[in-house]
Amino acid sequence: MAKYGKWIGGGLGWALGGPIGALIGFLFGSMFDGASPGAESWLPPPGRGGSTQTGGYRQQTYGRTQTQTGDFLMSLMILAAAVMKADNRVMKSELEYVRNFLRSQFDEEVTRQNILVLQRILQTDYDLTAVARQVGRYMDQASRLQLMHFLFGIAQADGHSHPKEVDMIQRIALLMGISQSDFDSIKAMFVKDQYRNFKILEITPDASNEEIKKAYRKMAVKYHPDKVSHLGDDIQEAAKRKFQELNNAYNELRKERGIV
Repeated sequence: MAKYGKWIGGGLGWALGGPIGALIGFLFGSMFDGASPGAESWLPPPGRGGSTQTGGYRQQTYGRTQTQTGDFLMSLMILAAAVMKADNRVMKSELEYVRNFLRSQFDEEVTRQNILVLQRILQTDYDLTAVARQVGRYMDQASRLQLMHFLFGIAQADGHSHPKEVDMIQRIALLMGISQSDFDSIKAMFVKDQYRNFKILEITPDASNEEIKKAYRKMAVKYHPDKVSHLGDDIQEAAKRKFQELNNAYNELRKERGIV
């Protein structure tokens, strides 16, 4: 567990302050001081939720403003817990879905560490509005968009998205300051309909060929994997899959319209 404390402490910047810092202070106080090392049983039993409040942590001094890998992953685990609980129940199978999702994005050690954190968060009450607003204030746009991509991936980890999960992701997006068009673009990568390619490019079906090309160039800059290179190779690799969805949408429209 000491190894994990060193990892999380060295990878956090602005997340050590404010409401996220309050939650971290509570979580790690119990994880290191009172919990047993093999705490794989932290998932709450069906029908029960945690009642611990985290308002006692008063740190308001924020550290580095650039998002660190630890900032990103901690934000992901906190917000993923909200999505998982959106339908008022947390199943052990859902935790396994998230574990498998993390394994597809990160190495085994990072997966193990974050699952331990997620299990504890699922037992804890916290102010989601304050957390999401802190993320929106301190996390750069490219990282926030990648965070949304991960949340949709987690929501669909069992093959489909529950409407309440999608609603929760939309609420989180609003609180983080993500525009409706950006939300619809990422949602369209997971929830498919006949206009998905236009939504991904943030344009309407009546867009001209020139508007389609212009939209693609704009979105290619916004979604380029280099935008999240500061978060590490694993997250940048995942961003490449989002970028590929953008390319696929554009290429399908090019083929349909005969754009050269």
